[in-house]
Amino acid sequence: MPVPVAYRYCERVVRTRARNFAYGIRLLAPPKRRALSALYAFARRIDDIGDAAGPVDARLSALEEARTGLRAPRPDPADPVLVALRDTAVRFPVPLEAFEELIDGCADDVAGARYQSYEDLVGYCRDVAGSIGRLSLGVFGLADGAARGDGALRRAARLADALGVALQLTNVLRDLREDRCAGRVYLPADDLRRFGCTLDLDASGAFTDPPERLARLIRYEAGRALGWYAEGMSLIPLLDRRSAACTAAMAGIYRRLLARIAADPGRALAGRVSLTPWAKAMEAARAIKGAAR
Repeated sequence: MPVPVAYRYCERVVRTRARNFAYGIRLLAPPKRRALSALYAFARRIDDIGDAAGPVDARLSALEEARTGLRAPRPDPADPVLVALRDTAVRFPVPLEAFEELIDGCADDVAGARYQSYEDLVGYCRDVAGSIGRLSLGVFGLADGAARGDGALRRAARLADALGVALQLTNVLRDLREDRCAGRVYLPADDLRRFGCTLDLDASGAFTDPPERLARLIRYEAGRALGWYAEGMSLIPLLDRRSAACTAAMAGIYRRLLARIAADPGRALAGRVSLTPWAKAMEAARAIKGAAR
């Protein structure tokens, strides 16, 4: 498969599947936009395997097949995602092995893992989202005015990891009811006990916990997520103008989503909270304006 065709396929995946990601990625120059599209398309593939219906063993086997394809010395020439991904790895210093952390995290999802402590949940978030932050950083690179050297790169990777954790914690709160209906619980058992919640559902799929307890729990977890945003957003000044705008747009959309969840936990408990296309466009415009300063 020709490489340009493979990239066009990945960009189509972004347009049709990435409702929030697409608002940031369109701010990049074409080579970086194509590269991030390839990263997203492979990550989407892994997520789809984890979210699919069917036997656990079959999904775990599919995840291992994806891992094998990632490790292969040459990509399957008929697979547009792997063709584009391998070309991206040639053009940019992306640590493809970080995708194995995403695969590990999705395997935990499939196996029905639950988290005892907040530290356990953060470890999961680092696997499934912090890894994507570090991969994206390989495409972005550091701005010309940013400090160079291994120390600066390590700091940038740590900040990218923190921003990924912030985004994933937002996803956990946004998808609380949807995940619970699918049998998945991400909030730590320690926190559930602290707020006197079980996240049990009644026959109609509604939470049986007292609404005021659930609201306090959600606001508490949202406050923790804001701390990760505060740390992760320090990455933005280290990036070039377009990469900074891309990152600020995506982070701004998710942070605004988190604020909406915290302001009205009942909506998050009743279904998935989302932003309008206009609100997302405004965050993208704000990011462009900020990056131009």
